[in-house]
Amino acid sequence: MTLNCAIIDDEPLAAGLLKSYALKTPFLNLTGTYGSAIEAMRHLRDEPVQLLFLDIQMPELSGIEFAKILPPDTRIVFTTAFQQYAIEGYKVSALDYLMKPVSYDDFLRAANKALDWFGTVQRQQTYAKDRFMYVKSDYKLVRIALDDILYIEGLKDYVRIYLTDGQRIMSLMSMKKLEDYLPRPEFLRTHRSYIVHMTHVTQVDRLRIVFGTEYIPISDSYKADVQQYFDLHTLV
Repeated sequence: MTLNCAIIDDEPLAAGLLKSYALKTPFLNLTGTYGSAIEAMRHLRDEPVQLLFLDIQMPELSGIEFAKILPPDTRIVFTTAFQQYAIEGYKVSALDYLMKPVSYDDFLRAANKALDWFGTVQRQQTYAKDRFMYVKSDYKLVRIALDDILYIEGLKDYVRIYLTDGQRIMSLMSMKKLEDYLPRPEFLRTHRSYIVHMTHVTQVDRLRIVFGTEYIPISDSYKADVQQYFDLHTLV
């Protein structure tokens, strides 16, 4: 995967350093380097990018202000010499926050974080569109239709996938990987050990999801997301 990126920084030396980093990073395609958010705005409207390395303290329009008007699918890595802006940066969902002078190691770490983020989104879109996935089980690749998944249970290094026809498939995989790849909110983590296919839920009893004689707990850590799902689908 290649990510289109741009740099916005009103300091020529800082912008030049970031440009040199982007040009030597194989999975980045640098489409432009701009000295202000106003200048970038004219170009990015017609040629949007996936990743933006954005200075915070700039005249006319700050990086924080500019971030608020960017498309939601543009990921931001803030670059600044002022640590006090870190909290503001995370409020606008920045992927990372790099302190100047930026080292290539830090730049590459942030770029890889963006690559992982877009890779996850791409897989989620693929799974949601194709409606199936393959998992390794007993040295075989097993195709599983998403619509056939009832829920998933985490068992240390393994997961057990429960299907609507009663089958149970074991696979060496982390719950985090499945949580990242399965489309949301169709699939929601309800507990450290459970991911539930929400479209199959027909009954909830005292913070437990009921599947026949099985009860899937809803823990405090995941309660808000699950409750939001039910709120959106509940007539009151």
